[in-house]
Amino acid sequence: MTLITSIGKRLFSLIWQRFLEADNMIRIKSFTFSPIQENTYILYDDIGECVIIDPGCYDDSERQALASFIEENKLKPVRLLNTHCHLDHIFGNGFVSEKYNLKPEFNKHDLPVFHAFAATCNLYGLSCDPSPEAESYLDEGDVVKFGESSLEIVFTPGHSPGSITFYNKDDKFMISGDVLFYGSVGRTDLPGGSMETLVNSIKTKLFPLGDDFKVYSGHGPSTTIGFEKKNNPFLQ
Repeated sequence: MTLITSIGKRLFSLIWQRFLEADNMIRIKSFTFSPIQENTYILYDDIGECVIIDPGCYDDSERQALASFIEENKLKPVRLLNTHCHLDHIFGNGFVSEKYNLKPEFNKHDLPVFHAFAATCNLYGLSCDPSPEAESYLDEGDVVKFGESSLEIVFTPGHSPGSITFYNKDDKFMISGDVLFYGSVGRTDLPGGSMETLVNSIKTKLFPLGDDFKVYSGHGPSTTIGFEKKNNPFLQ
């Protein structure tokens, strides 16, 4: 009887632990911001810490939408992350940095793109809220921690010279920026872009993560690795 009770307790403990782990999955909130229709993401878990990825909030109403979600859900932003530094993905860096006392983090190979922000905004006739400089940089193999959750990083250049993808193995998702889209891939005609490099990044860095990985892109709807393997005309 004592042995059965002991086994029962261990089994209950294991089941309960798995229940807690499942219940504390990373939650993903997306916004579509700016005239360029860029996807901004807030990731958080039950602990209440969050990371903001690619804040593209362009005007006061979009900034308020981002801040209201954070406030209403009692979240504490702890990291400001950029998959890359094209203008539409850093429109809101200045706002997020000032409001939450965070500095942007991205891959150092995107520094030329980052430093061209104001000039690119002027070229397209768009408003420019300057982004503060990064104080640290992200690279493949780094781990971003928040709450009881974490994101791993792979280096996925091609769309820009320093594009990175954030992913979580347990929850099977990735935030790919403009590397991979539903039925398409990121443009490569901008400075530092390369179609050959981009396709290689997708096939060697993203495909191996698994067909069941959900892909949250920088524009448009989400997709899966399995779907893109079979149907994406750029990857056949």
